[in-house]
Amino acid sequence: MQITLKLYATLGEYLPEGSEKHRTVLDIPDEETAYGVIERYHVPRERAHLVLLNGVYLTPEQREQATFKEGDTLAVWPPVAGG
Repeated sequence: MQITLKLYATLGEYLPEGSEKHRTVLDIPDEETAYGVIERYHVPRERAHLVLLNGVYLTPEQREQATFKEGDTLAVWPPVAGG
């Protein structure tokens, strides 16, 4: 099945070469979880701070269990520091 992975800010460095606009389309197995996708691209869990599946926030527990449907979008942001 195909989904879109979006990695924002400094996480963009983990996208495969040739990715555009912070996104790539992936072929994944039906049983893949959100954390499975994140780890497939070597994004450390502690850097996957804000994770959305189709615009809906996934808690760390949900990331272990959430699976996908064809055409879903997984978006990930790192922790943000400010002052």
